[in-house]
Amino acid sequence: MNKSEWREVRLGEVCNKVCSGGTPKSTNPNYYNGDIPWLNTKEVNFNRIYQTEQKITTEGFNNSSAKWIEANSIVIAMYGATAAKVAIAKIKLTTNQACCNLTINSDIADYRYIYYSIMNNYHELNSLANGGAQQNLNSQIIKDYKILLPPLSTQQKIASILSSLDDKIELNQNINDNLELQAQALFKSWFVDFEPFQDGEFVDSELGRIPKGWKVRLLGDVTTQIKDRVGNKKANVLSPINSGKLVFSEDYFTKQVYSKDISNYIIVEEHDFAYNPARINIGSIGINDLKTIGCVSPVYVVFRTELEYSSFFNLFIKTSIFKEEVKTRAIGGVRQTLNYSDFSLIITIYPPKEVVCEFNVIYNSILNLIEQNNKENSNLGHIRDTLLPKLMSGEISVEEIEI
Repeated sequence: MNKSEWREVRLGEVCNKVCSGGTPKSTNPNYYNGDIPWLNTKEVNFNRIYQTEQKITTEGFNNSSAKWIEANSIVIAMYGATAAKVAIAKIKLTTNQACCNLTINSDIADYRYIYYSIMNNYHELNSLANGGAQQNLNSQIIKDYKILLPPLSTQQKIASILSSLDDKIELNQNINDNLELQAQALFKSWFVDFEPFQDGEFVDSELGRIPKGWKVRLLGDVTTQIKDRVGNKKANVLSPINSGKLVFSEDYFTKQVYSKDISNYIIVEEHDFAYNPARINIGSIGINDLKTIGCVSPVYVVFRTELEYSSFFNLFIKTSIFKEEVKTRAIGGVRQTLNYSDFSLIITIYPPKEVVCEFNVIYNSILNLIEQNNKENSNLGHIRDTLLPKLMSGEISVEEIEI
């Protein structure tokens, strides 16, 4: 590879178009829940965008500064904690004003190469954000930012190497998403529709006909609230997020969102659950399956089930039945709150332990497949992140790589 053919260019030089987006007035319900994909910067996280969390209407589009962004454009977040994070829009979409959208000139540059170049330079670009409490980039800073650009054929080879790793990671994630759907379908089959038990005797209950020997219980009767404090112990700070999981706060957030002193935080043992009382209505609840002792803010609720029932409850909290109960019992306006005493009043089917243990055998086989894919993705991500700076600097020639 001839490094003399590499040149330094401004990002603006490789773009046919650079623009930000716009946000329709949130107070007008006619502007939202339409069919136009609308991207928020929190969805920009070194990823490929195939769908958006929100959609706007044609009326909302026409009454805002939102603009159509072509597929395979590069989206860079400009504001706050997400500044300089980057994504590839794999569909035609619109964005909010905190996104800088680059339509790449394909005669000059491979859009995938530009994406990986920005990813590689994330920390440097992020450091250019300016402003007071809110650290922001702007379109001009991004257009003026300089990157190394090899010949187009070399760009394509570099992009193909890195993309092949991300393709496999994406495939594994899609498989895992499907496995999780299978697990939820299995739960519904066993504990909502009672399909494996149709040949047995059924009895009446508060929740309708249920297999004989099963019970209907209040969550307060089959869970225990945990209030143990961290004190001098060591524990990783966890955060319940709206995907229905508990994650390490340091891995999920770009800055520390928890107190320096965590001694008053609540301990979350393995298989314990934690939820944010003010955000449970949007799914901020999860089980500690991270194989370590964690802790959460003292404003959160932590509870424990019988060990054999932890998987049962992990799937139950993802059901529409549970979510509707949360909506019914949560109090307050926009930020609905569900404390443990109200949570305890939710009723659920409670199968015999032998039935749950039989279910766990099948469910654990699904979890094992998910874990294998997660481990492979971790290894693939490490390989990509190791190759990225070396390929982008020309330290390693594309001819030296075999994927």
